[in-house]
Amino acid sequence: MTASPLLSVANLRIAFPTRHGLAEAVRGVSFEVGREKLGIVGESGSGKSLTGRAVLGLVPAPGVVTADRMAFEGDDLLTASERRMREIRGRRISMVMQDPKFSLNPVMTVGRQIAEAYRVHSKAGRTEARRRALEMLEAVRIRDPERVFGLYPHEVSGGMGQRIMIAMMLIPDPDLLIADEPTSALDVTVQMQVLAIMDELCSSRGMGLVFISHDLNLVASFCDRILIMYAGRVVETCRAADLHSATHPYTRGLLGSLPRLDDPRPELPVLDRDPAWLEESRG
Repeated sequence: MTASPLLSVANLRIAFPTRHGLAEAVRGVSFEVGREKLGIVGESGSGKSLTGRAVLGLVPAPGVVTADRMAFEGDDLLTASERRMREIRGRRISMVMQDPKFSLNPVMTVGRQIAEAYRVHSKAGRTEARRRALEMLEAVRIRDPERVFGLYPHEVSGGMGQRIMIAMMLIPDPDLLIADEPTSALDVTVQMQVLAIMDELCSSRGMGLVFISHDLNLVASFCDRILIMYAGRVVETCRAADLHSATHPYTRGLLGSLPRLDDPRPELPVLDRDPAWLEESRG
């Protein structure tokens, strides 16, 4: 971690009202992110995506978000007005949603959507926005940017759609990118290409990255640090290089459940859950 973090989150809680009272989906999560790649991993329902959405004030109603602290470079995200949050979203913090191709507007060309993302935050003219959009399409390694600029979302492949969304999120030149399983719908070859693009752009721009995923091996190979979440809590934090030496039984169980080519087994082990994990939290 750097001495001066971009994002600081302390005791984040997200709850939803039910007939039986508030149900907590995120329970006391704390972490900091600097100009590094932070991975957040865990099973579906562990609270990973909600944590990312909470940073940008995107938790859907009637969700209730509280925290002791949630600040981005001096801005208090808990008390910021909606107008201030609109200035922060995209311009300073961008988020690539899960299965991002389906976040594109189906009735607008992809080039127009990327250019619009730039104009909203820079007040640039159409000519300048088009030039920057073409540069971003080239930066995410799309061949023939001029042709792709005029295509509609249904005319591009899944991998190209992911790259277009990454271009759209990075064109305002944010300081922090939150990527919510941006490669989960891609085959392995395209997945690695998209990750290489994100890694290159983050490094060249000096950005911070929060990479949300359920794929432990992918996060271990891509990130600098990892948070492991279980049932809305962080149960373990470690350097990515040390993931396979993690000590928490939940992390060990997840790692043990992964299939391996060098260790063929007739059956993969099933995770044996301990009720005590529900009350644990490690920063």
